[in-house]
Amino acid sequence: MKSKFAAGALSALIYFQGLLGFAGVATVLLKERAHAADTAYHDSLPQIGIVAL
Repeated sequence: MKSKFAAGALSALIYFQGLLGFAGVATVLLKERAHAADTAYHDSLPQIGIVAL
C-alpha cells in the first residue's frame, strides 16, 4: 500500500514539475515577444530632438 502511495506521489510531483517547466518556458517566450513588439513600436516613432532647459 505504501509503495502505491509513494508511486502516486512521485508521479504527481513529476507532473507538477512539468507544468512549472512549461509555464516558465511560456513566460520567457511571451516576455521576449512583448519586448520585441515594444522595441518595434519605439523604433517606428519619429525621432524628435528635445532640448533640455
